[in-house]
Amino acid sequence: MAKGVKTGGRVAGTPNKTTSHVKEALIEAFEGMGGIESLRAWAEAEPTEFYKLWAKLLPQELTATIDVTPGLADLIAKARARHREPNS
Repeated sequence: MAKGVKTGGRVAGTPNKTTSHVKEALIEAFEGMGGIESLRAWAEAEPTEFYKLWAKLLPQELTATIDVTPGLADLIAKARARHREPNS
């Protein structure tokens, strides 16, 4: 088999059958236990546990952009001035 050449198995992007079956079973169990109304009642009775579950569903990484440009020019000017000063 040549490196990087796929010769068998599932086509890329094909969902795993086991995963999809488990998801379907969980949805069926959720609906059988009362669905959203039951979840809401549990969340009100056990808010700490609800928020633990909620926190696990939130994205683990956040992307942020920080603009440091306004003060950067001043910092560079100060650093250059210090560099030019003769040592005392």
